[in-house]
Amino acid sequence: MSPAPISRRRALGLAGLGVASIAAGTAGWLATAQNPGGPFHAGASGEALREPQILDARAGRLAVALTAAAGARLAGRDTSALGYNGTSPGPTLRVRPGDDLAVRVTNRLDQPTNLHTHDLQISPLGNSDNPFLRIDPGASFDYLFRIPPDHPAGTHWYHPHHHGTVADQVFGGLAGALLVDRGPELPVTADRVLVVTDTTLDADGRIAAAGPMDRMMGRQGELVLVNGQHQPTIAASTGSMERWRIINGCTSRVLALRLPGQPLAQVALDGAFLPAPASTDRLVLAPGNRTDLLIRPDTAGRFQLTTDGYDRGSTAGMTGMGRRGQTATSPASTLATLTVDGPPRQPPPLPASLPAPTPNTAPITTRRRITFAMGMGTGGGMGPGGMGFTIDGRTFDPRRDDQTVQFGRTEEWTITNLSPLAHPFHLHVWPFTVVADSIGTPPTGTHQGVVLVPAQGWVRLRIPFTANPGRSVYHCHILDHEDAGMMSTINVRA
Repeated sequence: MSPAPISRRRALGLAGLGVASIAAGTAGWLATAQNPGGPFHAGASGEALREPQILDARAGRLAVALTAAAGARLAGRDTSALGYNGTSPGPTLRVRPGDDLAVRVTNRLDQPTNLHTHDLQISPLGNSDNPFLRIDPGASFDYLFRIPPDHPAGTHWYHPHHHGTVADQVFGGLAGALLVDRGPELPVTADRVLVVTDTTLDADGRIAAAGPMDRMMGRQGELVLVNGQHQPTIAASTGSMERWRIINGCTSRVLALRLPGQPLAQVALDGAFLPAPASTDRLVLAPGNRTDLLIRPDTAGRFQLTTDGYDRGSTAGMTGMGRRGQTATSPASTLATLTVDGPPRQPPPLPASLPAPTPNTAPITTRRRITFAMGMGTGGGMGPGGMGFTIDGRTFDPRRDDQTVQFGRTEEWTITNLSPLAHPFHLHVWPFTVVADSIGTPPTGTHQGVVLVPAQGWVRLRIPFTANPGRSVYHCHILDHEDAGMMSTINVRA
């Protein structure tokens, strides 16, 4: 007889266990031979999409309290997954340029945590977007994020960033959307937030433990969720135009988005508008990437939002991994279903142009080469003689300045990936523009915060360090790799 699903009361009682539930979790959905209770079964699939609670700034300020704890409801069932204020994803925080965002974070986990406002262009110092802060179990901390008056409108997100615990906590469910408003008035009938996450649960709703191979390849959950729901439905009418803000909040999974039968009109990437809408039938989002799409159905029907399988590389041929090695494919999955009703009707036209950030044309003052690598026995590994994850031959040390930059300069960085796996590069605070890469990807022409560096390839970035001096980090956004040491520090000195 399979164990009964845990109750809401019991799930909330697990809050004191926090991420201990991750370590105690049994194997996941597919490994039923090691899990007598059997796999996790979604309590509900195909329900109408529900969006997280929106907490909106008033009179130039948004003050919120976020409690990180176990006991979130996922896929229609009570679980011991992690959430903010009892939900995964947590509430959507909506601010405007010039606002103050005050967040009290309370840690009800059994390991340290903190908070990162992913891609907000704000100070990395003090109690702002400071990745070196630590909130111990049982403690609270008051953040104050001051949004500059000229901050671009866009879609961002928040998640933990305490080194060594990031992958467990994001895989456990800690994530939420963060919107900067006052963008262009797009003629949309709905403005939706879709936070895509993945995890693996056992029959009792506990987060599966990650083994050494999961951490080496970057864990990918067997349960793919949108706003904590399993394959929800999104109802629309013919002749409408909707804005979908899609956030890849997965620990390692690359999303290759399709909506067969409906063209994807991309209007923004990583919180920055494109110069004009770009139509495509497939859009790739690395972990941490966001995109804003305009969906314009003109005929009735059912259309599935899916992600194709995506080849992230293989360890074949690496020392100690054998001839075949391990592949790191992000599996194909159905994310949601768009249901359209009504007679054929023409939707509104796409805007001719969009308020993309003004291109930086300052002269390049410094060129740097940053090298990502992984290998057996190189430090920062998964155990004795394990796999090491390095940047420029070193693993993360928060006491060391790896790059020192003069404030006000514009630099060109070439990120070279010597490893056989693709690695998403993420730089905090300072957005960059992709100039070129080794596989000939056309540049987007706008700012980004995350870019996927191909296996054994490179990307070239233009980075203006013209705002927010201070000290922060850059790293691989496969969060298991970041925790294993693939992160470095940067000090921008005024």
